[in-house]
Amino acid sequence: MSDTPFGFGLPPEEPEDGDEGKKKGNQGGQGGPQNPFGFPGMGLPGGVGGPGGADNPFAAMFGSMDPNDLGAAFQQLGQMLSYEGGPVNWGMAKDIARQTVAQGTADGVKDTSVGLAEKSAVEEALRLADVWLDGVTSLPSGANTAVAWSRAEWVEATLPVWKELVDPVAERVGAAMGGVLPEEMQAMAGPLLGMMRSMGGAMFGQQIGQAVGTLAGEVVGSTDIGLPLGPSGRVALLPLNIEGFGKDLGVASDEVRLYLALREAAHARLFAHVPWLRSHLFGAVEAYARGIKVDTSKLEDVVGHLDPSNPEQLQEALQGGMFQPQDTPEQKASLARLETALALVEGWVDAVVHEAAKPRLGSADAMRETMRRRRASGGPAEQTFATLIGLELRPRRLRDASRLWASLTDARGVDGRDGLWEHPDMLPTASDLDDPDGFVHREQLDFSEIDKMLGEAAEKRGGRDAGPAGPSGRAGGDEGTGDGTGGEEKK
Repeated sequence: MSDTPFGFGLPPEEPEDGDEGKKKGNQGGQGGPQNPFGFPGMGLPGGVGGPGGADNPFAAMFGSMDPNDLGAAFQQLGQMLSYEGGPVNWGMAKDIARQTVAQGTADGVKDTSVGLAEKSAVEEALRLADVWLDGVTSLPSGANTAVAWSRAEWVEATLPVWKELVDPVAERVGAAMGGVLPEEMQAMAGPLLGMMRSMGGAMFGQQIGQAVGTLAGEVVGSTDIGLPLGPSGRVALLPLNIEGFGKDLGVASDEVRLYLALREAAHARLFAHVPWLRSHLFGAVEAYARGIKVDTSKLEDVVGHLDPSNPEQLQEALQGGMFQPQDTPEQKASLARLETALALVEGWVDAVVHEAAKPRLGSADAMRETMRRRRASGGPAEQTFATLIGLELRPRRLRDASRLWASLTDARGVDGRDGLWEHPDMLPTASDLDDPDGFVHREQLDFSEIDKMLGEAAEKRGGRDAGPAGPSGRAGGDEGTGDGTGGEEKK
């Protein structure tokens, strides 16, 4: 779990203009907050102790600002306070993500447009990866289009999925913010509640935008966190980030690109041809979000003492541990289900990619170990997601899952291994990862016999309950629910 479950704290205090920004921020200041919202151009140049500081917060905010920036700053403030949309100001999130990308990464590398040569190299790598994967998995290609993205293009393409992941959490937080006052007082406090909702949407938007923008400087494709962030049927690589990834590996750039293309293409096959998998993972994230409880007494105290001229006060309260996961069997089950599913996805990709790469790439072992450590130890992608919703998408048991899938290949062949993805009830469980040999050599479930019994029972009832067959051939069309509980129990 993340140390700050929702992580909605202040962003890193790193000025946009480096040391010069620090010098400017200290002129005449007394250590007050420099940039409570993280908006460019909305710092507090004079500090709290500057001209009109504590007595006039607007003077503190704008008093010594360059007149050329004053209009833009007021415009951004107006947009923040006038926002009336959902729980997250996604327009602001997009703008801040793009601004973060434009600033470049900590090592000074700026985003650039993808050239024709880079596009061609990525397309060829993804095409070749699909050819290699054809020999090691029964799942067909999941790619309709292969693309090379800049960091800014990655932000644009993945924001719809971030919205789907984050909105349920933000909705819960927003409802808590609006429900802390007694019902008879809410009408009287309408303007205050409206401002709180606008500020909450702005805070989420600012934090998410900054996190996604930072992540854009790290990812190498669209599946780095084990979830499909890009549009369906589209496989993508980021040439600029691939160059950074392979910089210190001592491996030829063509091999690095091919290995990462194999991983991207393998993820695409899994999500394209296992129709229940996406909803299973996203449903587990949402179930976990539902188990978050809000410390309403702390929130009531914040609302009761909220100073409209001190907007960072609410942000600091959010950072202080107001939202915590419930220690309930349901919450633990949702977390375990998500972690196991992530391990199975990453373990399958790891095993399949290694089988395809080992005979062809001399650096396959080294790159496999590098990627395993990056994923299992909680790389930038997992940390960013933890900042957004307090949940680390970390496949802690990746190695166990990879060994299990490799053993299944030896014991049952490629078709027998990949056939387990037909239904969530057929997949290994967390306990199976403890005893992989027991699962591998266990008698396989014969769903045809179950189908036969269900069909006979339906005929006896006059066919009233019979339905079309599901993806595994079982009656009733049961693909399993979004939470992955499925139809029949595993026996």
